Amino acid sequence: MTVAGHRHERIAGEIQQEIGVMLAGELKDPRLEGFVTVTEVRLSPDMKQARVYVSVTGTEQEQKSAMEGLQAAAGFMRHELTERLQLRRAPDLTFVLDRSEEYGQRIDELIRRTKTPG
Repeated sequence: MTVAGHRHERIAGEIQQEIGVMLAGELKDPRLEGFVTVTEVRLSPDMKQARVYVSVTGTEQEQKSAMEGLQAAAGFMRHELTERLQLRRAPDLTFVLDRSEEYGQRIDELIRRTKTPG
């Protein structure tokens, strides 16, 4: 595949980095003051849709609140991405709560339980 064929993957990495910077202090929404981390960005090959996977540390209510804050800030982020990455059109951002860390911890706990002598 050519370099142009991997463009959407490169742009996805840049989007992940820029959204991470925005979350680190540029967004003033109090719902996003907790530990919100961008774990992955998947950009469609036509670069019109971006799924932004985020990990939110906190209670179920804090996670829900953070997701609402992210959706509210999506328009601002999209505008900023257009300017920072010099894109003609930024992709639509869809935020998805990434629970893979919780899932991994649960698996580790189950493995520990099986290894303890009973």
